[in-house]
Order: sequence, then C-alpha cells, then structure tokens
Amino acid sequence: MLKIGTRGSLLATTQSGHVQEWLKSAGYEAELHIVTTHGDVNMAPVERIGVGVFTQALREAVAGGECDIAVHSFKDLPTAADPRFDLVVPQRQDAREALVARDGLTLQELPEGARVGTSAPRRISQLKALRPDLDIRPLRGNIDTRMGKVTGGELDAVLLAYAGLVRANYADRATEVFDPGVFMPAPAQGALAIEAVKATPAAEAIAQLADNTATAAAQAERTVLSRLEAGCTAPVAATSHWEGEQLVVRGGVFAVDGSRQLTAQAAGMAVQAQELGRAVSEELFAQGAADLLDN
Repeated sequence: MLKIGTRGSLLATTQSGHVQEWLKSAGYEAELHIVTTHGDVNMAPVERIGVGVFTQALREAVAGGECDIAVHSFKDLPTAADPRFDLVVPQRQDAREALVARDGLTLQELPEGARVGTSAPRRISQLKALRPDLDIRPLRGNIDTRMGKVTGGELDAVLLAYAGLVRANYADRATEVFDPGVFMPAPAQGALAIEAVKATPAAEAIAQLADNTATAAAQAERTVLSRLEAGCTAPVAATSHWEGEQLVVRGGVFAVDGSRQLTAQAAGMAVQAQELGRAVSEELFAQGAADLLDN
C-alpha cells in the first residue's frame, strides 16, 4: 500500500484523490496521508513566508519515510529540482485564471473601486493594468475561505486558479474565466507534480502516470521562471498551447503597479521545451525584465 502525502485542504485532498485513482487504475493500491505544512498554519502572505512553504514539509515526509509519494501543485514548487526525487507531471487541468465575483459580474462589470482579493504580485500587476481603479486586498486561505469573502460581503471578487475550482467541483462559481492572452496564469498552473524517492517502488508507480504533453508544457513554462531567477511569488507569468505538434510558449514580466507589461513568445517541438523557455526568458531580459524584477 503506497502512502500519498498531501496537505489537508479540500483542494489538496481532492487532487491527491485523483492521483490515488490513477494509481489504482495502473494497478497500485494507495491511501492518503495528511501532512501539515508551515503554510497551513502561518497565514502571512506567501511572499513574506517564502517560496516552497506548502511543499517542503511534504518533501521531508517522503524523504523521511512517513509517506511514499508527495502531490504538489506544480506552480508552488521552487524552481530548482530536488535531486532526491523523481518528479512526474500527470494529465493537466485547465491552466486559466478565474474571477469569482458577486452578482455574476465580470472584471469589466465590477463597479469603480471594487474590492478584489489576491496577494499574488503576478495577479496584482495584471489587475492594475486592466483596472487601475480597483481596491486590491490581500487574500490567503483555502478555496472556501477565499470565496466566502465574496459571499460574506467583505470583498466584491477574488481571483483564483480555474483548475482549483474545477477540481473542487466549484467550476460554476467562476463568473469569468480569462483568456491567457488577456490575463496570463502562473507557470505550470493547473499541473500537478508527483514526487517519490528515486529508485523506489513508489518511483516506478508514479512513472506510469506521466503525461508527455503536460510535461513538455510545464517544463517550458517553468524554464521561463527559473531562467528569470524568479520564485513562484514574483510578477512572472507563463502559458503555452499546442498548434498541431508545435508547442507555443508565452511569458510575461509585469510591473506591480501595472505600468509596464513585457511579453515574449517562442514555438517549437515538445523535445525543445526547455530551449523554448530559455528563448522566451532571453527575449524578456532583452526587453528589460531585470529592471522590473529588481523593482
């Protein structure tokens, strides 16, 4: 019986439940094992408490033998690979960003000065570019807590990853799902990362779940992030889509005040995923990305 390490939130256990089902379909019995992370007990903004705040405890639980497998939202992992583990990307959920607003409103329909909740600099910068009048408020907590700020009247809207809403059966709560060309998501958003200690039966098991197209796309997007030497809380975004056999990768770096948006694009075959990510990051640097990231 394989033990799948997961955070205890509804979204985390739902995601890990999918992995459990996929493993079962591949012939492996597995059960969920809850691991409490520093990010679950510290409600300070993620950019203050650090990259990897949701993932390190899971990794240590696997390394220490408390569980066999860890399931992460790939976008939450630090960009540097951990050499102790094999990492597998399974089939990917929708990568887009979503708005959950009162009265079914879209972003453009929100009244002037509307209170919108998000703490991610990447989201703040793009919101300010699209709607500089908004009153952007800090936001932490699980999906229910965040959406509860809207239903409770504290906020007019919140920004969330659409993948999380879909996985938690809340897709119908989204009042707008953004085209990635309008509102760019986090690198590898919607993708899971499944880890196990190298050369173990658990590593053999998770290898059965690898999805080649999801892996290539997530690799390309994460390469944009790593080459810019930016963590998951930086105002950096990346997205990709397939045009036939061509992987098209876009990246963006944004001024947090919404005043500047740099974007770049590259296309090629799946085996060139990391090269495409590097090409996008180099173009962003050529446009002045370093200055925006320093600020």
